[in-house]
Amino acid sequence: MDNALKYAPGEALHLSAGRRDGWNEITVADRGRGLAPGQRALAVQRFCRLDPSDRVPGHGLGLAIVDAIARLHGGALRLEDNGPGLRAVVRLERRGRPVPSPTSAVPGAITVLLH
Repeated sequence: MDNALKYAPGEALHLSAGRRDGWNEITVADRGRGLAPGQRALAVQRFCRLDPSDRVPGHGLGLAIVDAIARLHGGALRLEDNGPGLRAVVRLERRGRPVPSPTSAVPGAITVLLH
């Protein structure tokens, strides 16, 4: 969420959580400039800043930490095109007892729109 707020200021930020194919997914999507497909693997490397200018603060650790935590828990981070913008999807295994889903337009999903 921090990256979405920094790199797409003033744009809508979409958060969603749900279940797909036996996995839990948390998605953060923005309408900013996004990342080219070739930049997505670089974006999860520690200390990698794809925008070398000083106009956006940071150290290049955010997505690397998210990726490491997801992998530590048997999951994965996917960075996708949001046309325009970027969609970051954290996928984690479903473990233990099922958690009741809140009521929403999509069964098993919660969507929040922040401006």
